[in-house]
Amino acid sequence: MASSGEEPRNGSPDRAGTGTELSPTADAAQLDTAEDFEVLEEEEEEEEEDLSELPPLEDVGRPLAPPREDTQPSEQGRGEAAEDPQEWLDVLGSGLLKKKTLVPGQGVDTRPCKGQDVTVRLKATLEDGSVVEENPALTFTLGDCDVLQALDLCVQLLEMGETALIVADAKYCYGAQGRSPDIPPNAALTLEVELLAAQDAPDLELLSGKEKIELANRKRERGNFFYQQADYVLAINSYDIALKIISSSSKVDFSPDEEAELLDVKVKCLNNLAASQLKLDHYEAALKSCNLVLEHQPGNIKALFRKGKVLAQQGEYREAIPILKAALKLEPSNKTIHAELSKLVKKHADQKNVETEMYRKMLGNPSAAGTPGKCKDKLPWSIPWKWLFGATAIALGGVALSVVIAARN
Repeated sequence: MASSGEEPRNGSPDRAGTGTELSPTADAAQLDTAEDFEVLEEEEEEEEEDLSELPPLEDVGRPLAPPREDTQPSEQGRGEAAEDPQEWLDVLGSGLLKKKTLVPGQGVDTRPCKGQDVTVRLKATLEDGSVVEENPALTFTLGDCDVLQALDLCVQLLEMGETALIVADAKYCYGAQGRSPDIPPNAALTLEVELLAAQDAPDLELLSGKEKIELANRKRERGNFFYQQADYVLAINSYDIALKIISSSSKVDFSPDEEAELLDVKVKCLNNLAASQLKLDHYEAALKSCNLVLEHQPGNIKALFRKGKVLAQQGEYREAIPILKAALKLEPSNKTIHAELSKLVKKHADQKNVETEMYRKMLGNPSAAGTPGKCKDKLPWSIPWKWLFGATAIALGGVALSVVIAARN
């Protein structure tokens, strides 16, 4: 997912995607601090991404489709799903996300709610049985997309103490990219999950500066993961959550260093938010995000560059060019800004030529080349009015001179 101020590069996804608290890859961690404008330029000139296959933001609260009697479980490694289809709950009604209770819990009333912090025991395996993830106590905020979508959706259905088996299609796990090196692209996963605890999330007003910074950074890094997965909607969701954490009121005093660090995280989130919004062609929203960055840091090169790109996409070349010139002045050796600026100058010149020709046509003078042609159509005896005026003035002057001379004589 896009990181703060740059357009994240496609790389190995953050392992936090499984929901485990593993450190992100170098690519994901540095998305907001080491934007490669060369890579950015190449990415932005590619064809628009096809988002049709990305996982939708389903809500498990909707009515479930009744099971079809003629539906047969897949023969390709669905584990126990093929043994007892009647025991499986089709969570979304599509057959792509199923849940089966292995050990009953303490009752429906003990199910966790969105916004609570839950702790689960997790074991994830591929269809061939190889274990790719184990965590005895994974904690995350339910409904914030902090973990795999399969896990986020199904844990809401678990009772306290319940152990369940979840079979999830790749689109609710790591999708077409997979997770290098252990999860191949388009791989379905089987998750064994036990709900251990659920409690209300901490009061943001009571968080210390360090706690607020750590929480906001976790949400931002999750957004980076989604950006790398080309899931820009979920990336925007994560960056928005991080910004709400940063902007929340506090009853705790922060040190100047903590205030500065919170501002730094905010700028990173806004820059990455703009990158995600650009990917979805949400130009007005992206422009607003860039302007918020520039309010705090007028010399932020990434925000200047991206604002120039937004304005260029809207055809506002006259406004975009000075902004890119300002970015280039701050970083004269940046080849991507050079290339973008040259491209916009040419487009602006072409735009002015088109406008000039349009005005000529509106005034009945299609082109300068057509003017001499009109003169040829004039009658031989037609004399321009300037010549007539000049001749008249000379004649009158001569008469006046004659009168003066006669008077003297």
